[in-house]
Amino acid sequence: MTQMIKARQGVITPEMKRVAEIEKVPVEIIRAGLADGTIVVPANINHKSLEPCAIGRGLKTKINANIGTSTDFPDEAAELQKLQEVISAGADAVMDLSTGPEISRIRRKMLAASPLPVGTVPVYQATAEANVRYGAMVKMTADDLFGVIEEQAKDGVDFITVHCGVTRQVVEMLRRQRRVADIVSRGGAFLAGWMLHHDLENPLYERYDELLDIAERYDVTLSLGDGLRPGCLADATDGLQVQELLILGELADRARARGVQVMIEGPGHVPLHQIQANVELQKSICKGAPFYVLGPLVTDVAPGYDHITAAIGGALAAWAGADFLCYVTPAEHLGLPDSKDVREGIMASRIAAHAADIAKGIPGAAQWDLAMAKARKALDWEGQIALSLDPAHAAAVREKKNPGHRKECSMCGEFCAMKVVGEALGGEPETC
Repeated sequence: MTQMIKARQGVITPEMKRVAEIEKVPVEIIRAGLADGTIVVPANINHKSLEPCAIGRGLKTKINANIGTSTDFPDEAAELQKLQEVISAGADAVMDLSTGPEISRIRRKMLAASPLPVGTVPVYQATAEANVRYGAMVKMTADDLFGVIEEQAKDGVDFITVHCGVTRQVVEMLRRQRRVADIVSRGGAFLAGWMLHHDLENPLYERYDELLDIAERYDVTLSLGDGLRPGCLADATDGLQVQELLILGELADRARARGVQVMIEGPGHVPLHQIQANVELQKSICKGAPFYVLGPLVTDVAPGYDHITAAIGGALAAWAGADFLCYVTPAEHLGLPDSKDVREGIMASRIAAHAADIAKGIPGAAQWDLAMAKARKALDWEGQIALSLDPAHAAAVREKKNPGHRKECSMCGEFCAMKVVGEALGGEPETC
């Protein structure tokens, strides 16, 4: 029985109690949000090491980090090291997007090692295995895909991205209305290519009830994927993106009717002035389902710095109502991220999420900043470092830039504004 079904029956589960404690909200808020589909708690019944996390209306904006092997970099030890980086950097969830060899083995190791909710994109494994088994990705069968979904759910995966909205109708629209970047989603591209090759409907759409059966059995949260998300600003908020979103809204209704938890994935590359409208459109069409956005990236011209372009867009999207930010690393558009890229991407997204939480009035958000302000006034360096988003990094910068350990920082020195004004107003600045 899923968390949603239990919530509708008035049952308060241990997972609901725990996330209420973490969020510092009454547990009834969590139960009611689960019941009406505005909150999800991805918690597969078989993920035994899970520390549950709630995503949705009225809660802190959450961060996801993507890791996983590729055919060029199949080192599973490196990905498990990245998982530890993801955990230590403060992400709320992690996705294993492995496409290299031994996908099942690395996923099971990640699930065993991760207290965070773990997500996957099952079509990645299905196409990678078809490429080995049959010699071509397009030779994957619908049964192959559903076999992988069942396997991943049984292993304990908490949420899966499924590109159910990439239908034959949408692909035909793409054929008639070509885009600058066409399809940039790997899952969307795989399925579009499969449909065109076989002249068949997307099995994730055609066999959606079977997908719901699996999700309900293991309480897997469906993350309805944005296979037609814009891959450049020129394609943002076009008819293809909106048509897919309309389909996802219908599928979200069907999931909720079955008691299956569901969230919606969104763009993508979107200019600043379109972000709020995109969030409001999703919330309206999908009846408040949690919104999971990639970025959004607000410009196309910053390879190497796309963690910054995504943080700018993510802050605005979260302020407008997005609930879950997928990080973007400095390696985006350039290559597979390493552990340093992973950490930088998470920190950029956490800054965006926290900035939005202040604007949204999330409990505790502004109080954190007030505590930091008081520590700064007091020139309390230990307090400032402890309150930092990344204390280890702040401490390292402080040590490097202030080798003499003077009370003021090395930029202002004896001309420190806090010190000068504090003395003028009556002695040393007050401590916290």
